[in-house]
Amino acid sequence: MFSRTLLTRTALTLVMLVIGGLGGALAAALGLPMPWMLGSLGMTALSVAFLQDTILADYTFPSDLRALFVALIGVMIGTQVQPQLFRDLSALPITGTALLIFVFLAHGGNTLIFRKLGGFDRATAFYSGTPGGLMESIALGEGAGADVRLLTLQQFLRIILVVTLIPTALSIYAGEPVGSSAGMAPGGTDPVGLVNLVLIVAAAITGLYVARFIHLPASQIIGPLLLSAAITLSGSVDLHLPFWLIAMAQSVVGVGLGMRFRGITLRLISRSIGLSLVSVLYMLGVGAGLSLVLWQITGLDFLQLLLSFAPGGVTEMSLIALSLSVNPALVSLHHVVRILMTVGALIVAARAFGLTKR
Repeated sequence: MFSRTLLTRTALTLVMLVIGGLGGALAAALGLPMPWMLGSLGMTALSVAFLQDTILADYTFPSDLRALFVALIGVMIGTQVQPQLFRDLSALPITGTALLIFVFLAHGGNTLIFRKLGGFDRATAFYSGTPGGLMESIALGEGAGADVRLLTLQQFLRIILVVTLIPTALSIYAGEPVGSSAGMAPGGTDPVGLVNLVLIVAAAITGLYVARFIHLPASQIIGPLLLSAAITLSGSVDLHLPFWLIAMAQSVVGVGLGMRFRGITLRLISRSIGLSLVSVLYMLGVGAGLSLVLWQITGLDFLQLLLSFAPGGVTEMSLIALSLSVNPALVSLHHVVRILMTVGALIVAARAFGLTKR
């Protein structure tokens, strides 16, 4: 019985990965932005809509598989760490202060949007409005009596809309495809030998489990990133990933996001997506304004700052940075700081407003 269940789950996982890969390939052929992640996400979500009550009824996408490919992305980001990053870190006290301002403005504005426009109760509006800390927001919101279905949907729509809107908007602004859709491929194009491939996977797994053991935030990506960065800066081993592996990792992340639509009805989505769009546009506007100010003060690249303030997930925003040939290390660091600030501010504010566990 156990072996049949495991075999069925493995077969369904392979089917979903093939579906996601086909979606990514189609998006790449059409020249869409972030094709391997967004194409995979879209095709998976569409499949879930039709199959969630049949063959996918009791299926969950394996979290360990997603974690492995996120770790590979962490290795890729670590290989981008150059001495220039340490010069950019001198601006971290300024950008960190701006991030704290962003967290309070974003959370406060979102709470009003969901409360006034959406008619959410206080707890659901408050926990739906956090600009990060997805799992923490869901866990704390459930304990405070929030509507968990609405809260979960709004949090996932935040990430999905951000990772969809930014590459699309940049392509429209430029008047042509940008990033990976324009042929700018993250990763190397030279063949990678078996030994190097084994070293890449070993660095991903080692970084992942060490980070989990010492409880690093965003451990799936940060542990491999730090290990890969140390190896890269030492000059001892070349860990640059081939493009096909990065595309595969993006596709797996897309499938994982697309699977989040299981159990969510079209009626619920139609109610939530408009509110989420208003919320995301508001946060992007705040982030863009702060990025303009910081660009003048620090001299950091505006696009790098914009991606650092965009309220998506660490993995997804790092992938967008890679796709746009923006060094993702500083972007990843800012997103980890944003999430830590968001969770800290969330706990303090929840206690202040009486929205803690019932």
